[in-house]
Amino acid sequence: MKPIHYLSAAIISAIAGLSLNANAADSITAPVAKKVPHELVTNGHKRIDNYYWLRDDTRKDPQMLSYLQAENAYADAEMADTKTLQSQLFDEMKSRIPLHDSSLPIKSGHYYYATEMVGDNEYPIYVRSSTLDGQDKQTILDVNQLAKGHAFFNLSNVEPSPNEKLLAYTVDTVSRNLFIAKIIDLSTGKPLSDELVNIQGDIVWGNDNQTLYYIKKNPTTLLGYQVYRHTLGQTQSADELVYDETDLSYYTYLRKSKDKSTIYIAHQATEATGVHLIDANDPHAKPVAFTARDPQLIYDVQKRGDDFYILTNLGAKNSRIMKVAAKAIGDKARWQEVIPGSDTAQIQAFELFNDYLVYQVRSDAQSHIKVVSLKDGSQREVAFDGEAYSLDLYGNNELDNTVLRLQYSSFTTPTIDYDVDLTTLKLTQLKQQKVLGDFDANNYLSKRIFVKARDGAQVPVTLVYRKDTKIDGTAPLYQYGYGSYGANMDPSFKPELISLLDRGFVYATAHIRGSQMKGRGWYEDGKKLNKKNTFNDFVDVTKSLVAQGYGAKDNVFAVGGSAGGLLMGAVINQAPELYNGVAAHVPFVDVVTTMLDESIPLTTNEYDEWGNPSQPKYYDYMLSYAPYDNVKKQAYPNLLVTTGLFDSQVQYYEPAKWVAKLRDYKTDDHLLLFKTDMESGHGGASGRFNGLHETAFEYAFFLKLLKQK
Repeated sequence: MKPIHYLSAAIISAIAGLSLNANAADSITAPVAKKVPHELVTNGHKRIDNYYWLRDDTRKDPQMLSYLQAENAYADAEMADTKTLQSQLFDEMKSRIPLHDSSLPIKSGHYYYATEMVGDNEYPIYVRSSTLDGQDKQTILDVNQLAKGHAFFNLSNVEPSPNEKLLAYTVDTVSRNLFIAKIIDLSTGKPLSDELVNIQGDIVWGNDNQTLYYIKKNPTTLLGYQVYRHTLGQTQSADELVYDETDLSYYTYLRKSKDKSTIYIAHQATEATGVHLIDANDPHAKPVAFTARDPQLIYDVQKRGDDFYILTNLGAKNSRIMKVAAKAIGDKARWQEVIPGSDTAQIQAFELFNDYLVYQVRSDAQSHIKVVSLKDGSQREVAFDGEAYSLDLYGNNELDNTVLRLQYSSFTTPTIDYDVDLTTLKLTQLKQQKVLGDFDANNYLSKRIFVKARDGAQVPVTLVYRKDTKIDGTAPLYQYGYGSYGANMDPSFKPELISLLDRGFVYATAHIRGSQMKGRGWYEDGKKLNKKNTFNDFVDVTKSLVAQGYGAKDNVFAVGGSAGGLLMGAVINQAPELYNGVAAHVPFVDVVTTMLDESIPLTTNEYDEWGNPSQPKYYDYMLSYAPYDNVKKQAYPNLLVTTGLFDSQVQYYEPAKWVAKLRDYKTDDHLLLFKTDMESGHGGASGRFNGLHETAFEYAFFLKLLKQK
């Protein structure tokens, strides 16, 4: 399909399905939220929040629900002239996805496990076989059957028991990340009576096949903080408390060592981590600290034989790999260096095998895979082609293996699954993501450039566009950003993106500070009292891309979600004139008020990311950029804001209040649309096709706004 060039309004309307008649929504009035002044006083400073009343933790207040429904009706009315376009976009995106597909089998224990997608099913079917070719394939869980009758369904964890006769799994049907664990007998397919409620999604079996470890959540803050041990057949109220996390700045997780001997209780704060160990063979074992908790120490461990290997920032800002004998845990002085740290390359992950150590390292904003022989210490790199791509290690569950499983992807390369022979480094392609229709990767170009920010920092940017798109300042530009929590938004293939690229868009991901694309320092320069660098980087990237001809100055569109929604809010307060349209999904925009309220989910865990506003220096700094507090009387771009009523990460009332205040303050007549999914949470609609409707809505919003040349 050739790109759609924007020649005239008549051509646009014919192609995009937009009406040239008067806007059907002209008679629809935008909702106006009532003002109820609510005083907030912090550090002697007073703020008035006129829309605080929109917060209802029960999510049942009639006035609040009425307002959200009115905003939904208004958004639908304003977008009524794009219904045909939305359908076209959805059909395009869905048509690229094979109806029948399956994952590669992964060996775990005596079986190979895989998932299958069939027909129009929204959810996978879990299967297993004793052979790689699946001759005796058995369906162990059909998520489509489990999801029947639920508007939202999230399966978080599927765990066979060590003897592989039972299967435990966790589900969330509300989208608040409060899970229920259930267990089935794999020989009969019938459920056991055991049911664990209000828990986190991760569960781990003890080796006696009778014991399950899980994490109980606080139903108000949604913080997982207590590890319990459940014995099959007993009630949840009789379960044993194994570990109680008293420091509310830490998240708690569970996982198991590759040799199945040890259960890890992992503790994770923003600037520190920790691990406790439980003997998986002892159903009465008590957790043992790997080492004393240190507020500046970050580490993760993997067990191999009688040693633990440690990825840590101890003495290495960009991390190094060390090891210690199992009998010497607790004493950091006995940790021995295996892979040194570097000022220019950051070690981000590692995998252990009997004979090899594989680690993933990032330098020059690109990920690389290194293989180390544990016999002679020799080190080699697995070579990949391309200028900007993502690499993900997965499915490497067993120590006794000389093959590494990974995925390679880029903006122009559908995901490829490889096995890497660790002896020869030969890559064997096992599968490539199928893209149906007339997609031809040769029609597209992806590249990595660096943009100079206002303070001289070189910001990586990954671009993709059709080769026949003119880079002369006439193409519409879609710029995405996140820039928080050290998360790297590596370029990977997105089938839905073809619908924009074939319409002449240039797509850009700005790897701004707050990520770790250039190492730990890149992250630290975009958090706490350096947070404004994140926003400045994004704005500077926009200006540079327009100046270099990658985008038309009057057709720039910006997108971000969650912390990326905070980015959008800060950017449009700073430089609204740069953007024709902005989409802010589940945006974290009321930073100060949220970070002052420890009853709100995630707040206490976020102090090391944003700062604690009870301290004046952080309060003043956060207040200077918080999108909600800095809405002012000025013209704003066209805006699409989305949320989920049951969002557990960013509560629905943050974007609701922000939109209400924007309606009151903005001096323009641009579109401001607010859509609330009344049945979902932070991740949006569940299922492999349902989410495409949301993408089609966003794309249609931007296409509706395109200014004609």
